[in-house]
Amino acid sequence: MAFETVIGLEVHAQLSTRSKIFCACSSAFGAAPNGNTCPVCTGMPGVLPVLNRKAVEFTIRTAIATSCTVQRRSVFARKNYFYPDLPKAYQISQYELPVALGGHVDIEVDGGTKRIGITRIHMEEDAGKLVHEGEFAGAQASLADLNRCSVPLMEIVSEPDMRTPEEGGAYLRRLHDILVYLGVCDGNMEEGSFRCDANVSVRPAGQAAFGTKVELKNMNSFRNVEKALEHEIRRQVELIEDGGKVVQETRLWDANANVTVSMRRKEEAHDYRYFPDPDLLPLIVDDSWVEELRGTIPELPAEKIARLERQYGIPRYDAVILASTRALADFFEASAAIYGGNPKTTANECVHWKDAVLAGTLSPETIGHAVEDRERGTISATASKKLVELVLSTGKPFRTLRDEQGLTQLSDASALDLLVDKILAASPKEVDGYRAGKAGLLSFFVGQVMKESRGKANPKMVQEVLKKRLG
Repeated sequence: MAFETVIGLEVHAQLSTRSKIFCACSSAFGAAPNGNTCPVCTGMPGVLPVLNRKAVEFTIRTAIATSCTVQRRSVFARKNYFYPDLPKAYQISQYELPVALGGHVDIEVDGGTKRIGITRIHMEEDAGKLVHEGEFAGAQASLADLNRCSVPLMEIVSEPDMRTPEEGGAYLRRLHDILVYLGVCDGNMEEGSFRCDANVSVRPAGQAAFGTKVELKNMNSFRNVEKALEHEIRRQVELIEDGGKVVQETRLWDANANVTVSMRRKEEAHDYRYFPDPDLLPLIVDDSWVEELRGTIPELPAEKIARLERQYGIPRYDAVILASTRALADFFEASAAIYGGNPKTTANECVHWKDAVLAGTLSPETIGHAVEDRERGTISATASKKLVELVLSTGKPFRTLRDEQGLTQLSDASALDLLVDKILAASPKEVDGYRAGKAGLLSFFVGQVMKESRGKANPKMVQEVLKKRLG
């Protein structure tokens, strides 16, 4: 029997605000346990939450970038459940009336474009986390770190439009790039800034009704999401083919064993007893504010890829790599503006030195001058690489180092004629061999000229002079 997979993804993105969503505590990652807390975010009796305007702004900008409709009125609700990392026993979230509805993200798969729908985007506060002493299964104690309590969180819920793990991975990567481009989330998956839960089910091909869905958690990389989906799809298909039945449950991804393991059954929907938070007024968003924020949306990854490809004539593969990070794409364009030769060479250099570019230790002038000097024959490719390394280690300008190191390539025609004549005069047997048909000896002559010039001769021009002299 042929099966079809149905995948929906729920992304939780921490917003890059300086303070938490309902109090003034720092939202920075990495503070000492329970250091970034106060009576509000730890849920002490009698406290009042105050909404962070910047968190709302970031959510609206995300909604605009994903073609969602921003709701003029949305409401914060209390989601009630008991867990050790949630000291007030409820989470402030949104339920029936979220900030945004009905958007989409376009992904590229199998050489084409597919549109993945977005059901809703809503705001909520993050919960704390438990730190277990030892492995979870045999931990002797679990400690609560409440620093993450009330860090602003945005949940982006997709439609069940994905059919393969590859589509799921492509959607996550594109959404991740959009949020980082917007500057609303740092996208750090290891620190939990960008997290994903997956709902996956299988059904016989052609069947309209969905199969029983399983929720997957604990995936901290794009590749782990794809691997978890691959395993879970295979597990469900094999279970059905063996006469079994998929049960609705939450499963955890074990990256060490490459398997999903059952966490808890979900035979019935949890009753979180949602009700509007009595301490927070409805959120009213003016149309004028939405239009103001619309003007702050930068060129997004898909648009940038298409423009780089069109404007600079570089292959799509290079455009995708450059546009994967806004800073890298900006660096490429600044470098290309310094020297307008072959943009493909400039793209290659930017990708090769990507780590240094993103670390801020290279300037566009360095790459622009390196490409120009190479294309004009002023330096060799080997010298170019050496000089960029020296720029990184000394901080001196590229061309200052070029002159100090004496790495300018010899391209003067008369000087090259003298060098070639000297080598040919010293190698009569090789000259006769070349003229007798041993074309491979050309490399020998080039090597001898380069040695005689101490590596300064322009090898391309040397080849041209040799071919002319040897007839």
